[in-house]
Amino acid sequence: MRQRILSTFCLWALVIACIYFFGTLGGVWLIAAVAVLTLREFYQMVRRMGLDPFDKFGMTLGALTMLAPYYAPKFLPHAPELAAPGTILAAAVVVFALRILGERRPENRVETLAWSLFGVLYVPFMLSFLSRIAVIPGPDEKSGLLLMVWLIAVSKFCDVGALLSGLAFGRHKMAPGISPKKTWEGAIGGVVISAGVGALLAHFLARFYPAGFTPVFAAFIAVPIAVLAIVSDLVESVIKRRADTKDAGAAIPGIGGMFDLSDSLILTAPVGYIAFALLHG
Repeated sequence: MRQRILSTFCLWALVIACIYFFGTLGGVWLIAAVAVLTLREFYQMVRRMGLDPFDKFGMTLGALTMLAPYYAPKFLPHAPELAAPGTILAAAVVVFALRILGERRPENRVETLAWSLFGVLYVPFMLSFLSRIAVIPGPDEKSGLLLMVWLIAVSKFCDVGALLSGLAFGRHKMAPGISPKKTWEGAIGGVVISAGVGALLAHFLARFYPAGFTPVFAAFIAVPIAVLAIVSDLVESVIKRRADTKDAGAAIPGIGGMFDLSDSLILTAPVGYIAFALLHG
């Protein structure tokens, strides 16, 4: 637990430093690095399943997917759709489909194609909505970036709240066949903590956020986001069980790998983007 707390403080210090010194550029590159390293661990787990995914090309496309929302308007102002995540994902389908014909054994070509594409879709494509949030315009040049931070904080503090609440009050197992330590009491505590964190950030950072992003509204949308964070964590547990591994990696003491760090953001990122885009509109 001590290592987990220390790692959490260090990670948040890194996030704050990137925002303070590099602004939106630093935030986008930081989350892009997290996505690529998460995808790397995902492909490593796929290899433990006995398959051979196209990991290097997948990670390259993953990096492009994450950085495109920031750089496309600058370098492709007349054709930004060429760098849209969907376009990059389509390119992955074409390249992977061509490569399986000559680079993989007949008995696992379908599985190689499926897992290679699923990795790009599930990790960088979904997390790229964080990059899209970071460039949403607002009352301040860092408005979008701080909306991204809000979403990350709400998602990750759900993990913290669920852990502490589960240790204190946990009695009823939520998904014993997937993640035996998770309890319904912990999940409820995590959702409550997320709502509180969302409201507090909306209050103290009000000048950076759109006028409609009040503490009440922030707490309201934090609830479904926290629920999705829990579901996203369970999905990662399903993948880890399929790969017969306890942790996705060991890069972060007390937490595990990058996938263990980013798992709760994968399902919350697109939902947060939709909510913020509607609010901005």
